[in-house]
Amino acid sequence: MPLRELVEVHKALADETRVRIVRVLMELGELCVCDVETGLALSQSRASRHMTQLRQAGILEDRRDGPWVYYRVAEPLSPVAGAALEALREATRRDPQVRQDVKATRASRRSPCRDA
Repeated sequence: MPLRELVEVHKALADETRVRIVRVLMELGELCVCDVETGLALSQSRASRHMTQLRQAGILEDRRDGPWVYYRVAEPLSPVAGAALEALREATRRDPQVRQDVKATRASRRSPCRDA
């Protein structure tokens, strides 16, 4: 496991869109998939596909509330995923794209999504 998990976590984080999704969730906490779609300007299918990969790697977890799916950073994270996310946080702390994503997602947030 540790080697396999290391590879899976890094594969999941080897995509700019997935990194952007994780960083938004790290900053804003649990979000409905519709909030991520709007904030990052992603199609529903693209957002869902990326979030599924992150969930399968143990980085995100989800919960359903009727038709809505909410995602958050998994708790507890494995040591491998935790170390990767801390490195990711530090590496992207001042990244303009991450800042814009957080700002746009915060501004477009609809809670609950069923009010949309």
